Amino acid sequence: MNKVDASVPAGQTDKATPVLAVKALRKHFPLQSGLLSRSQQVVHAVNDVSFHVDHGETLGLVGESGCGKSTVGRTILKLINPTAGSIQIDGTEIADLSRREMRPYRRRMQIIFQDPYSSLNPRMTAGDMVGEPLTVHGIASGQEKEDRIAALFQKVGLRSDQIRRFPHEFSGGQRQRIGIARALALDPKLIIADEPVSALDVSIQAQVINLLMDLQEEFGLSYLFIAHDLSVVEHISHRVAVMYLGHIVELAERRALFRTPQHPYTEALLSAVPVADPKRKRADRIILKGDVPSPVSLPSGCPFHTRCPVAVAACKSEVPALREVRPNHWAACHLR
Repeated sequence: MNKVDASVPAGQTDKATPVLAVKALRKHFPLQSGLLSRSQQVVHAVNDVSFHVDHGETLGLVGESGCGKSTVGRTILKLINPTAGSIQIDGTEIADLSRREMRPYRRRMQIIFQDPYSSLNPRMTAGDMVGEPLTVHGIASGQEKEDRIAALFQKVGLRSDQIRRFPHEFSGGQRQRIGIARALALDPKLIIADEPVSALDVSIQAQVINLLMDLQEEFGLSYLFIAHDLSVVEHISHRVAVMYLGHIVELAERRALFRTPQHPYTEALLSAVPVADPKRKRADRIILKGDVPSPVSLPSGCPFHTRCPVAVAACKSEVPALREVRPNHWAACHLR
């Protein structure tokens, strides 16, 4: 597959500059109620989230359902507009750009959706869906476009004779490969993978994960890999960020996070991971009490203090900052 030269305005391409830098990102959704649809309450989906993704790196973003992981991904892509905060692609600020101004940057970042059954248009052939970005951005047409589509199919493990088939003629794993080919069509630098294997059988998950890793090595891709399966995240990620109730509570290199977690919520998550090897001794399971608070009415202080087994008085009144508690290991906890 030939590389595409992304002709985009401004922005650094130096490898020292992160491909993605997010700072103090917020996304709040107003709840409409009453006859006049006046906003009375707000869903605090994402609160002051900051991180970066380097060139060729995979940052895993984990947390339980409803913590705001997917909202972070969609906000970065400007599929939904951020409430506040900074989003930089190769050093260029895009948070406040209009839809028209965002168009050149669409070629730099793409998304792989979670559900391969609903993310593909049932009325379009697989080839048409993969080739649509090439047409929209005026990159290729005619025979050149057909050749590029065939090359993309080959890269993701599909046959060229499948180009004219419709989505219902493919299995779930094959559909996700179509989604990956579509994401690769514009030769992006950053791909946000929003739980790309959670809807697939376990045997197929491994194939898709290995494909993503091979493509990253070949094309120097950067991934923001959103998932709730810690085993998958441990396998593919270089660093891992843990989210809880819209906040990042821990961020570290993969091995450090899995071996020496510094936040009580991370410890609880890791204690719930099944151990396949019966010879390995697993730490005692940590059972969290209570339910996750509503994002409409966030608790004061640390967002985790209502369920934390080691919470102290300060946790109820002061929001802990995400600080470096060990070299290259950040945690938002008063006790670290």
